[in-house]
Amino acid sequence: VVFNGEIYNYRELRADLEGRGHHFRTAGDTETIVHAYEEWGEQVFSRLRGMFGIALWDRRTRTLLLARDRAGIKPLYYTQHGDRLYFGSELKSLLAAGAVDTSVDAESLDHYLTFLYTPRDRSIFKGTSKLPPGHMLRWRHGRLDVRAYWEIGARETFRGSSEEAAEHLRFLLADAVRSHMVSDVPLGAFLSGGVDSSAVVALMSESSGRPVKTFSIGFDEPQYDELEHARAVARRFGTEHHEFVVRPDALGILDALIDHFDEPFADSSAIPTWYVSGMARQHVTVVLSGDGGDELFGGYDRYLPHPRVLRFDRLPLPGRYRLASTLWPWMPHGMQGKNFLRHVSLDPDDRFIDSVVLFRDDEKAALYTAEFRASLRGSSARAVLQQQLERFSRLPAHSRMMRLDFETYLPEDVLTKVDRMSMAHSIESRVPLLDNHVIEFAATLPSSLKIHNGRRKHVLKEAVADLLPPGILDRRKQGFGVPLDVWFRGRLRDLFADVLSSARTRQRGYFRPAFVERIVQEHLSGRRDHTLRLWQLLVFELWHRRYVDSPVSPAAQEEAVRTS
Repeated sequence: VVFNGEIYNYRELRADLEGRGHHFRTAGDTETIVHAYEEWGEQVFSRLRGMFGIALWDRRTRTLLLARDRAGIKPLYYTQHGDRLYFGSELKSLLAAGAVDTSVDAESLDHYLTFLYTPRDRSIFKGTSKLPPGHMLRWRHGRLDVRAYWEIGARETFRGSSEEAAEHLRFLLADAVRSHMVSDVPLGAFLSGGVDSSAVVALMSESSGRPVKTFSIGFDEPQYDELEHARAVARRFGTEHHEFVVRPDALGILDALIDHFDEPFADSSAIPTWYVSGMARQHVTVVLSGDGGDELFGGYDRYLPHPRVLRFDRLPLPGRYRLASTLWPWMPHGMQGKNFLRHVSLDPDDRFIDSVVLFRDDEKAALYTAEFRASLRGSSARAVLQQQLERFSRLPAHSRMMRLDFETYLPEDVLTKVDRMSMAHSIESRVPLLDNHVIEFAATLPSSLKIHNGRRKHVLKEAVADLLPPGILDRRKQGFGVPLDVWFRGRLRDLFADVLSSARTRQRGYFRPAFVERIVQEHLSGRRDHTLRLWQLLVFELWHRRYVDSPVSPAAQEEAVRTS
C-alpha cells in the first residue's frame, strides 16, 4: 500500500481485525489498510474514517486499487500512458515520469474560467484525471474502471426536534475533534473568528490539557480584516495566539503559489492561507481547520436570494421573467443592469449556479478565439453542474445548493487550497467538520434546520451556542476574502497590464487580445471592477509559462519521483 493521509479509526479497525486473527507488525494506521483489505476486499474504503489518497496492490489478482476520501481532502491524479497507469498526489510526479500530454484540456480551461478551478474528474492536461472524492479506481490487466464507493445521501430522514438535532450534532463534533487531535507531534488550529473555526478551537480546548495554539491572518483593509473576532475567541479559551497581517507585497509569493497548485487555481484566498500555514509551521506540524461547515450546514450568502432579486420576484408584472430574458441579450457589454436581468430570467437552480460563475457565456463568447471555441465542441461548464444538481432534484432548493457545493466547490476549491498551502509548509491540515459521522448526520437534516428564518447554519450555531463568545454566532459572514481590488488599484496596478498585454500572452491562441486589453483598460480606469476575471487570466498565463512553456527541471523530477 502507498498512502497519503490519516485514518482516525485505525485503532478500532485494528482491534476488530486482531479479533479476526490478523497479526500486525507495526503500530501505525498504514498497515491497518492492508489487513482491512484482506478481510473486507474493496469494501474497505467505506470503513475508513479519515482523509486519504490510497494505492493498494493485490499481488494475487494483479489488481491495483486507488481510492480517495469521501470529501476529497486529499488529492489523487492518474493517467494512462501506453499499457501503464501512472498515479500520484501531484501532477509533478506524472510530469516527471514523462506520462503527461501537456496539451491544455479545453473543457477544463473553460471550467476554470467559469468557476475558478478545474473539474473534479479531469485536469488541465488532456488525458490526465483526478479521482473524484468518494471514488475508487480498479486497474486489472490493463483495464480501468472508476466507480463511487460512497455518495452523500439524497434523503433527509431526520424527524427529531431542532433541540435534539443540535444536541446530537454537538456530540458528533466533540467526538470528531477528539479523534482528529490524536497526534504525537505538536498540534494547533487555524482561527478566522468565524463560527466554524471558533467551534473547533472551543472543542479542542475542552479536550486539551494545555492551551491550544491558534493562528490567524489579517489585512490592513478593515472590510477584510477579522483579527478582532479571532482575538475574542483566543481570549475566551486562553489560547497561545499568533497573528500575521498580509500586505500587497504578499504577491511576491505568486510564483510559489503557481508551482504548488500544479493546475491553474484562482481563489485568491490561497495567499493568506500560504502565510497562515507558514506562520503555523514555526510552532506546530498538525493543524485543525473549520472547513466544511458552510457546505454542510448552509453558511454561504448565496443560499439566500439577494434583496434586489426578491423585490423583482414580487413585482406585480405579468411576463416579467420573459421580458428580462428578452431584454438582457440586446444590452451592450458592461451596461448597468444587464447582468441583473440575465440573472433574474433564470430558474432557481440556474440562478444558484450563476451566482458562482466568473466569466459568463456571453463574456466567454467575446473572450475566446474561434479556434478555442471550436475545440470545446459545444461543451458547457455550467451544464456539468446542472447535471449534478439533477441527482438531488427531490430535495428542497437549499439542500440542492449545499449538496452541489459539497461535491464541487468544497473539494476543488476550499480543500484544494488548504491542502496545497499547508503541505507546501510541511503542515498536515485536518478537517474535523468533514468527519464521516458529521457528514452523514448533516445529510439527514432537513434544510429548515440549517437555514431557519433566514439564519444560516442554524443547527450548527445552536449546537455550539454555549461555547462561543457573544458576537461570534450571528455576526455577518466575511469569508476568507483578499483585498485584490485595493491592491491592484494601488502599488500593484501594473501587474495585469505587464503580463496580460505582453506579446507572449497575446499569441497563445486561447483568448482574443482585443477583449483582454479592453477589460484591462476598463479596470485600470476604474470604469468597471474586473479584479477576479483578470486575476484568473493572470494566474492561467503564469501557470502556462511554468508548466507548458518550461520543462520540469531535473531537480523537480528527482524530488517528484522520490515523493510520489
